[in-house]
This record gives sequence, structure tokens and C-alpha cells, in this order.
Amino acid sequence: MEEVVVVEEKRDLIESRMREILYGRTDAPVIVGKRDEEGRWLFPAKGALEANDIAVAIGERVSKFSPNEELIARTRHLAEAQEILRKTEDVAVRTPYFCAGCPHNSSTQVSEGSRAYAGIGCHFMAQWMDRNTEGYTQMSGEGANWVGEAPFSIRDHVFQNLGDGTYNRSGYLAIRAAAASRVNVTYKILYNDAVAMTGGQPHDGGLSVPQIAAQVAGEGANRIAIVTDEPGKYLPSIGWRKGTTIHHRDELLDVERELSGVEGLSILIYDQTCAAEKRRRRERGTFPDPDKRVVINELVCEGCGDCGVKSNCVAIQPLETEFGRKRQIDQSTCNKDFSCLKGFCPSFVTVEGAELRKKPVGAVEMDGSDISGLAAPELPTLDGPGSYAILLTGVGGTGVVTVGAVLGMAAHLGGKGTGIIDMAGLAQRGGAVTSHIRIAGDPDAINSIRVGAGVADLVIGCDIVVAGSAKVLSAADPERSTIVVNTHEIYPGSFTHDADFLLPGRRLIHAIGQRARPGASHFVEATKIATALMGDAIAANMFMLGYAWQAGGVPLSAEAIEQAIEMNGVAVSMNRDAFRWGRLAAADHEKVEALTARPTAKAQGTARISENLEEMIERRTRFLVDYHDATYAQGYADRLSKLRQAEEWGRARLHSAERDGGAQSLQADGDQGRI
Repeated sequence: MEEVVVVEEKRDLIESRMREILYGRTDAPVIVGKRDEEGRWLFPAKGALEANDIAVAIGERVSKFSPNEELIARTRHLAEAQEILRKTEDVAVRTPYFCAGCPHNSSTQVSEGSRAYAGIGCHFMAQWMDRNTEGYTQMSGEGANWVGEAPFSIRDHVFQNLGDGTYNRSGYLAIRAAAASRVNVTYKILYNDAVAMTGGQPHDGGLSVPQIAAQVAGEGANRIAIVTDEPGKYLPSIGWRKGTTIHHRDELLDVERELSGVEGLSILIYDQTCAAEKRRRRERGTFPDPDKRVVINELVCEGCGDCGVKSNCVAIQPLETEFGRKRQIDQSTCNKDFSCLKGFCPSFVTVEGAELRKKPVGAVEMDGSDISGLAAPELPTLDGPGSYAILLTGVGGTGVVTVGAVLGMAAHLGGKGTGIIDMAGLAQRGGAVTSHIRIAGDPDAINSIRVGAGVADLVIGCDIVVAGSAKVLSAADPERSTIVVNTHEIYPGSFTHDADFLLPGRRLIHAIGQRARPGASHFVEATKIATALMGDAIAANMFMLGYAWQAGGVPLSAEAIEQAIEMNGVAVSMNRDAFRWGRLAAADHEKVEALTARPTAKAQGTARISENLEEMIERRTRFLVDYHDATYAQGYADRLSKLRQAEEWGRARLHSAERDGGAQSLQADGDQGRI
């Protein structure tokens, strides 16, 4: 044997053992694995191995021993696809963020001049927010880094975030170590009443705030403070250790300033239930649901963004109006934390005793007869040797994985082989989620499930930002791929502290459109249409599946997909109708748009943008009449008229100067030229 290629994930095991066994033997083969013959990385130990990279490495080596034109061409094609992947840049990024109403929006704040260390849990994300939080260790090692750093640092004190699930698991030992080392540290134990990051499981042993306080007191904590959104629920009869104080969350920064001056170990227990758990429990009727909602009067809102800065809440979204960008509360994601009310703003209105409409006024009802005359498209065949590759992308927590599961079950019901990998990570916290789906007539035809660069037959982009990521763009092939994208713009968490944040919508559409086959790129405002039709934005993803199916991109029967939706057993009627409406939109987009474009009071108000300057001035003049009186409005109109005359005068003088070779100087004299 002349050469051995070892392909293994992460660290080498087989490769190094083989070298030891063969060391010193005459005519031993060349062994490559993590690095090639020249010491360059071949199959890196970090990250995930791409099937294309493995194929290129093996293909190049096989071609040296047995040259084959077809193999060389396939290897070259895959190498080019990987090069495109390396060169492609994200047009925009969908960064995970705290949920709407998440306790960490408040609990991870630190007082001015202080520094905090991150920990493992949802609160880890504080590192990419304006929270002066940086650095972390492995789970249950929180604070151990400061124990080693403190003797060499000019800083006297740090805060260390520690989740209640991690504390209960083994993080308690890190607190013991910090107490023994006598370093100045305040552990912020973030008690969310559930192991929130991994599914909301209850704490083993029924962990409670009084129990934690008693434990850390026994370990020698010099000061214990409880901060909560409901201080009234803790009675003096609980029997706190002497010196323990209870505070409302509005006092958090004051408490932190005090604790930063305490020598040795101090403990701050921040008690507020996880927002996602609140929603789940309210749906089950096991958690109080305030009979109150917050809305924003867009005519009063000035778009300053202070509400987002104060609350750090992703339920605050932009609202583009005739009078510029304002703010609105996304009621479908709001978890009634009400931190947004802390902003210095008179535009907020609280509404009590009101319920959201299940469907908007004029919502269109549908039954099965609506698609009876709809012609079925020509679906892809699965007769080839390989598998059909689908890349399904979107925002975590919106049902993207469910759509992938429906496709998998539909393939099974149709007697086909299927394989699915869901790449989620922190997707449930508003980050990107991608489902890699392979479908084949024969299960043995499915090898690598992951959809690599240049091999996607269909891309369903339920979120335009994720669809514009480098991984997705490079997976598509301009000679192969059908792409269907939801153009609705869901703003990421960055918008909470950047009032002028804009998504590059046009750039995203252009970049995505270039990666599809000619005539096979489809862009649709699925969220707006689905909400108008079904009254719930969550229906948008199933709508996208229906659109992609009618566009001829899904190699499964509609009957199998609808049967899979029924078997899923969740919101069956809505999901089935959403799938059918997606089909109708693909077949007759203008008709569906017309059905969902019914005029409402909002559409006739400031949410409708003027089409030209004349209309803009006319609408503002009418508005000022209602706001004040005709004289006030006329003053505005006269002012603009003078400005426009001055602009025209300046433009005419500029043109004159250009005709004279630019030598004539422009002088603004008199009232006509003065702006």
C-alpha cells in the first residue's frame, strides 16, 4: 500500500495510532489525515467536516493513481463550489438574542464601571450586547477564571453570571471555590424557574430561591441580596439569614453598586420566570396572564428608540410610516414584561380588558374546494442515482423544524427514503435555523445528508436574512437550484439599541436571485399574506412550503404533505390552509395579493407611504389642518413653496455654470436664493 487517507472528526485517533504501528517499517505507506504531505490542513480538527471537502481530497488522490476524466471533472466542480463558499460573504446576519420579555434583558445589566463574566446558558448572549460582559469558562467553572486572574488584576471586583440550572448541576462547587479563595466576586445567580436553554425542564429537587440563599449562606457569603419583579411574594416568615435584603428589579443597579464594594463572596439572586416558560404556562392556564397589553401611538412616537434601549426587547419592531420610522409592539411575540414602559416616552398606551383578534377584519375563509381546479405542477423525479437536496432556512422558534419534519413524514408516507439534519444551536433565541433534507426513491441513495456547496436542488428561505447567508448562497447553484424566499423583514436584536438599523433588503434579493436557475427565483411577502389570511404569522412557513410545491420544487405529492400535516396534530386546519394558500399564491400571485390588500383604517392612515413629493406635501398640509388649523397648515405650505423655488433657482444657475465651463460662480442673493 502506498497511501492511507484517514478521515475522522475532531482530534486524530486512528491516524496517530497507525503512524506508531508503522513507524520504522520498510516501504511504509504515506499517511495523511489532519494534514497533508506538506503539512497543510486537510481535515481540520475544529469545526465540522464538509462532505465536499472530503470528496475533493479523496478525488484528487484517487485520480493520481487511476486518472479518470469523469472523476477529475466532478472533483474540479466540487472544488470550485468550495471556493465559492470560502469567498461568499454574508449579506446580513441573524444573531441570536434574548426572547421578548426575557429576564436576562434586565438581569445581565451591570452598574457603570463594573465588569461581568458570562456563563453557560441563554445569558451567554450578553457578550454581544452592550452589557460590559466578556469571557466565559466551561459549564460549572463560572468564576474559576477570576480566582486565577484576581491576584494579577488591578480590578478589585467582578460579577459572575451563573444560571440556576448550572448552579443546581454543579456550579455550586465553583461558588465554594470562590469563597475559599477569598477573591472579591459577586455571583449573580439568575433564577428563571426552569432549565430554560434546553427545553424548560423543572429543576431537580425543586430548587427554590430560599433554598439557594440558605446554601450560599452556609458557604460563607458575606452579603446576600434578592432582586425580583415580584418582591411582595417573599414574606419575612421565610427565615432569611440576617442581612439578606429583597429588592424590586428597578433597584438592580443600585444593589450592584453596593455589592461591588463587599469584600470576599457576595451573592445576588435575580428571580424572574423565563419568558418562554411564561408563555407555555399561560397557554396551559397554570401561570397568571395580565389582562393588559401595551401599544404604541405611532403619531406620538418620534422613533428615538429609547424604549428598545431600556427594555432590550425584540418585540419592539420598526414601523415605516408616512412621517418616518416609528415603533410598534409585535403582539404575537410580546410576553408582557412591560419593561418598554421604562422609556421616557408619551406614545405608549396600556390597554386593559382587550383581546387580540384571532383573525383580522376581512380575513378570507377557505375550504378544500378552492384548490379543486388548481393544476398540479410537474414535480422533480427521483429516478437518478443520487438524492434530492432541500435546504430549509428561517428564524428559530417559528416552526421551521416542524416544516422539515412534515416533509420527512410525507416522504415516508410516499414510500421514499429521507434524511434530515436540523442545524439549530441558539436558533430558539431568534437565531438562524437550517434544516438539511435529502429525499430519494431508494434510502440507500442517501449518503451525506448535509447539503453542501453547490448541491441544493431547492432552497426555501422562510427568512430573507438567513437565506442571504454565505452557507445558503453557496449551497445554491445557478444551473440547478430553485429558490423561494419570504421577503418579510424580521429585524434582529441589534435593532433594540440601534434606532437607525436597516436590513439590506435589495442587496439580499439581488444576491439570492443570482444563485437560482433562470426564472426559478421566487420572492413573496409570505408573512404579511399569511397573517392577513389566517390571522397568525406562524402560518407563513407552511405557506412557503405550499408555494415551493406549486413552483415545482418538492418531489412529493400534495396528498402526502397534507396527510403529514394532519398526523402532526398541531393547528391542522391552519397549517393545511396555509399550504393550500401558498399553492394558490404561486399559481396566481396577483389574485391572492388582491384578497389580502383589503383597505383598513391603518392602511388609509400613516402606514401608507406617499408615492411622490406632491402627494407628500398635500397629505402633510391636510394633517396640519386637523392638528391645528388652516392658517398653521398654510404657513407650512408657503414655507415649502419658497424652499422649492430656491431649489429650482439654484439648479438653473448650476446648469448655467456648467454650460459656461464651470467658470461662473454661484451667488445666492436676495430672498430668492436664501435657504
